[in-house]
Amino acid sequence: MKTLGIETSCDETAIAIYDSNKGIIGESVYSQMEMHAEYGGVVPELASRDHCLKIIDVLNEAMGKHSLDTIDQIAYTSGPGLLGALLIGESFAQGLSTALEIPLIPINHLEGHLMSPMMEFPEISMPFICLLVSGGHSMIVDVKAKADYEIIGQSQDDAVGEAFDKVGKLLGLPYPGGPYIEKLALKGNPNAYDFPRPMIHSDNLDMSLSGLKTAVLYKIQKIQDINQDVKEDIAASFQKAVTDVLIAKIKKTIEKTNRSDVIIAGGVAANKYIRKKFKELENTLKIRVYYPDLKYCGDNAAMIAFVGSMMTPSKHKSIKSKVRARWPLNELKE
Repeated sequence: MKTLGIETSCDETAIAIYDSNKGIIGESVYSQMEMHAEYGGVVPELASRDHCLKIIDVLNEAMGKHSLDTIDQIAYTSGPGLLGALLIGESFAQGLSTALEIPLIPINHLEGHLMSPMMEFPEISMPFICLLVSGGHSMIVDVKAKADYEIIGQSQDDAVGEAFDKVGKLLGLPYPGGPYIEKLALKGNPNAYDFPRPMIHSDNLDMSLSGLKTAVLYKIQKIQDINQDVKEDIAASFQKAVTDVLIAKIKKTIEKTNRSDVIIAGGVAANKYIRKKFKELENTLKIRVYYPDLKYCGDNAAMIAFVGSMMTPSKHKSIKSKVRARWPLNELKE
């Protein structure tokens, strides 16, 4: 069975084909990052317009030599995300579904991230723990079974990726700040500044990052000469503080759940320092840590097509709009 996946939740226009026997056989992603960088963040109206302009080209590139007649079903991101951007993807998916007379399946974007490593590592089986860290979400999810997800910890304010971007802005770095902070941190001293680790000793699995971000702001305001060396040390110290919190929370999660598999997913999972520190936990905690391939950490359609292939098409025939700007994982039902 071949599933066509469509992803337009934010600023990536992405389409992929997942073959149940061969895996991903075609994919294309167009990023609007360069356009939004001028504004220091994603502009929803511009994102929607660009999806309209690029989605047919992205489809043609993803299809390659494959014919639309060979597609058995269409899966598309229907939430959470930017409402206008989601509607573009849904309208396109509905048009294709009607023209080809094939089933249409709405997919939760977050579920795509949860399941993405299973696409690459067939040895992973549920239940497992997923640390989902991106620009808009930071949560610890107990993945018990398909569509049975319990959020057992989450950020009470800023998402991890959001905190990286905001600190990047404080340091005068381009948008998005996360990759630039990671690059700066390579040459910095992670122990140069003793930034706070909010909620690291709390009894629950929740996180807080706004206080850490504010501490960085106050430190920058006190330093008269913010040269390159200082920026590198601040970046390294901030990155270490965030990572320390995430690792502490996952350690506590393993103690509470006794799960042996941990997935780190979302855009922040591309951070090589975070990857390295979590991999070091495997021997000490006797767990296995998995990451998606770097190209599948950010928003992509491969994960949407993959999750769609796990669904039952006969249950998803309605062409009424399913778009939701907010769609909590614990509200998912097959």
